[in-house]
Amino acid sequence: MATPPKQLHFGLFTYPGGHHIAGWRHPSTPSSELMTLDFWRNMAQLGERGKFDLFFVGDTLFTREKDGRFFGRQAFSNPDPISLCSVVSAVTERIGVVATLSTTYHEPYAIASKFATLDHVSGGRAGWNIVTTWEDRASQNFSRATALPKDDRYARGTDFMRACTALWDSWGDDALLMDRAGGRFLDPSRIQAVHHRSDSFDVAGPLRQPRPPQGWPVLVQAGASPPGRRFAAQIAEAIFTAQTNMAEAQAFRSSTHALMAEYGRPPEAVVIMPGLSPLVADTEAAAKRLEEELAELVHPEVAIWMLSENLYFNFYDRDPDDPMPIEEVRASRTPTSNGESILRACARGNLTIGQAARHVARSRAHQSFVGTPEQLADLMQAWLEAGACDGFNLLPPYFPTQLEVFVEEVVPVLQRRGIYRRDYEGTTLREHLGLKRPPGRHAG
Repeated sequence: MATPPKQLHFGLFTYPGGHHIAGWRHPSTPSSELMTLDFWRNMAQLGERGKFDLFFVGDTLFTREKDGRFFGRQAFSNPDPISLCSVVSAVTERIGVVATLSTTYHEPYAIASKFATLDHVSGGRAGWNIVTTWEDRASQNFSRATALPKDDRYARGTDFMRACTALWDSWGDDALLMDRAGGRFLDPSRIQAVHHRSDSFDVAGPLRQPRPPQGWPVLVQAGASPPGRRFAAQIAEAIFTAQTNMAEAQAFRSSTHALMAEYGRPPEAVVIMPGLSPLVADTEAAAKRLEEELAELVHPEVAIWMLSENLYFNFYDRDPDDPMPIEEVRASRTPTSNGESILRACARGNLTIGQAARHVARSRAHQSFVGTPEQLADLMQAWLEAGACDGFNLLPPYFPTQLEVFVEEVVPVLQRRGIYRRDYEGTTLREHLGLKRPPGRHAG
């Protein structure tokens, strides 16, 4: 019997207006509605129509600025992720809802409670994108002058996760009795305190909500530094990552599986989804015209600002026609993982500063694509079959038009090729992603 082809997984990475920095300026974008229910409901329902695995909301714990001044040429960041995912879960039936929250600026009991609630009200569709938050500007909104050192952040994050999983497991799956006749709502013997004590936390428990339908929400991670990758190898069930070519993606996926093996975890315990920002039209020429139209909407000041922010290097006084000073940037400060990805793309393309700025404005350091539905399907199939990914976290350049094009024009091509579902087979996010449900400490 022939082995069935591997199946792609898709996340819908949301952002007001779109992931192109000038997406909010595109004539088809309803920019005046970016804080309305209709805007987000339309996106989520489009994703569900396209059988996406999940709807993903990122988070930024500070207001974007330029040199200490509010910067007024870009759309604001996402609304509160938990609030947004809760609303979206009420207007959809199957698509998963993944919210970003930081382990540095919250406490385990509060986070465990929020995600247990989201998993219950969504019918088992919740996921948590776990971040540790490195920006000093965020720390200054939480009564701290600077961010924690990286190793301390990840040590806290690991301890945070132990506390959260213990809280979710503090209820047995059979703790709720609902015995009307006997007057017993629950079985106290199936609920236990957690008594989690460590250098970072002292959490008594138990949680006030029953165990989530999925056992735990799906645990998502996107760190690409060595500590971040080890953190993901221990706990992540889905990884959002940023590779711009197949060889890098293959190396990332294989090395992630090797790290997981050190913690006794099999490769199938995680779904790896690189970011991809597709700009799609009926012909390649039409897609390139769309790209040019968007490029014309980018104010030069915005593009240089984005490049400077991503690389922590001041490009404001440089000639945009000068070659990218790659080694000078590296020498000034160790780049972040996304920053290093940008520098590698600059080196491959021999980009000028202006070209690099436009590259960042286009894709926010993720892979970008311009072409037809068939060409995009070719790329996705090639990456899937080469072991470079398990699917993609999609970053449409502007909403809702480019998401509509993907759902209506690209999804059918992938379905005809047999590498993407025609309908949901399960009801929970774990079922969509092919992940096992954790048994909990009361099992057996």
